[in-house]
Amino acid sequence: MAKTLMSWLGRTDQVFFYDVQTDDFSLDDKRQPVETNNLPDLVAQWKTRRQTKLDDRTQKAFRVDVQEIRDKGNYDLSINRYKKTVHQEEQYDPPTEILERMMDLERDIMQDLKELKTLLEKEHAS
Repeated sequence: MAKTLMSWLGRTDQVFFYDVQTDDFSLDDKRQPVETNNLPDLVAQWKTRRQTKLDDRTQKAFRVDVQEIRDKGNYDLSINRYKKTVHQEEQYDPPTEILERMMDLERDIMQDLKELKTLLEKEHAS
C-alpha cells in the first residue's frame, strides 16, 4: 500500500513521497493489529523533511521536483513511477550441481518408497 503525501499549504517545488508498507493493521479481511508499521517513521520523516535531503529514491521517504512531474505530462503521483528499485543479483550454483542434488534426493525418495512398499507387502501377507 503506497501513500503519497503533498503539502497543500502554499506553493511547493517538491513533492514528498513515502512508501507505506503497513498501516498498523494486517491487510487481510480481519484487519488485526500488527507489531510493525511504518507510520511512526512516516511522521518522523515528514517532520524533518525540510532539514533532510531526501533525494535517495531507493529509500522509503524521498522528494521529487514538481517540474519532473510536470515534464511527464500526466501528473501521475503513483509512488512506483518515481521510486527506484535496487535489484540484487542472485548467485546460484551451476545447473549441473543443482540437478545432481535433485537426482540424489530422487534416489533417496525411491529407496524410501521401496522400503515402504516392502513393509506394506509384509503386513498385507500376514
